[in-house]
Amino acid sequence: MNQYDVIILGGGAAGLMCAIAAGKRGRRVLVLEGSNKVGKKILMSGGGRCNFTNLNCTSTNFISANPKFCISALDRFTPADFVRLVTNNKIEFHEKTAGQLFCNESSKQILEMLKFESAAVDVEIRTRCGINQVTRESHFVIRSAIGTFSTESLVIATGGLSIPKMGASNLGYKLAEQFELTVRTTRAGLVPFVFSGKTKQLTERLAGVSFPAVMSTNGSSFTDAALFTHRGLSGPAALQASSYWKDSTTVTIDTMPEGSHFEFLVETKNKRPKSVLRTVLSEKLPRALVLELQQLFWPNLADQLLAEVSNENLQHVANAIQYWNLKPAGTEGYRTAEVTLGGVDTAELSSRTMEAKKVSGLYFVGEVVDVTGHLGGHNFQWAWSSGHAAGSVA
Repeated sequence: MNQYDVIILGGGAAGLMCAIAAGKRGRRVLVLEGSNKVGKKILMSGGGRCNFTNLNCTSTNFISANPKFCISALDRFTPADFVRLVTNNKIEFHEKTAGQLFCNESSKQILEMLKFESAAVDVEIRTRCGINQVTRESHFVIRSAIGTFSTESLVIATGGLSIPKMGASNLGYKLAEQFELTVRTTRAGLVPFVFSGKTKQLTERLAGVSFPAVMSTNGSSFTDAALFTHRGLSGPAALQASSYWKDSTTVTIDTMPEGSHFEFLVETKNKRPKSVLRTVLSEKLPRALVLELQQLFWPNLADQLLAEVSNENLQHVANAIQYWNLKPAGTEGYRTAEVTLGGVDTAELSSRTMEAKKVSGLYFVGEVVDVTGHLGGHNFQWAWSSGHAAGSVA
């Protein structure tokens, strides 16, 4: 039987960071990855440029049954710490919106950096390694497709259920339940909405049209771009809102986020009384969207000059632009979701070490835990921080 100090199941962002931290402590580390190569989600992230962290990352950027759980790990391995690692490896990057950091060239650079840092501390990485059984005797024993291994510290970094074509599985949740840890209900997050009926027909007609929006649901709002698709709504604003949306609730869309909509219409009426609404609104929004909104909310005003439209009707138009309520039929699910909400209950884990309170030597890191970040590099930062927390002690 092959004996290691630390075995990590999962070669994604959290698993590799954990391996590096443990390896730097002189631990003999083995990473077992089920797919044909490590870091697949790293490679596909950020449009191929990897949004590897966010300079403004705090606990407020995460969803969890215990919103404070992530604070300890985030405080001890910060965005600045990961940026230092990136800089030391001479990877050039740039800041995009709101503190989001991307590679100038390719997400491959981040993965190669992690593999290089792992090799530097003699971490062993094995791929195509399906896990058949995990038991705990005097040590943890892992029986796999490539052999049987033993370790005193076992780290579960198997990720969530999002994007199954990338090799996602429920292994981490099954292992948690095997060791009698609570797993909170999982669902797809950061995922496009889908609609049915007349709303789906509308989104089909508008497919490919993007617009600035505030999207709100269940008390949370996000301002960013939204994008119509053949099935519904995507884009950053929609993806963010999806993590807070619950079945049967509505999503409210402000299609023109800046300024007072009513004041804009009244002011334009005074300055350009011979204009029509669709012409004026098309200066702020895609014309195709304006025509659909017109048909939905003010068809009787379509050909009237602004001078002929009462302020009461302008208020009606302003409200329609600001409070467009849509009821999704659902989301696209795990197939296209960027993250999985829910997971191993944080009440079962130490926030400092990520070790299971009931099972000495068993750790859970990254997406498998009930900590889910907003869009924009926060989920990667949780992977780095939680992985480092476990790797510093395992």
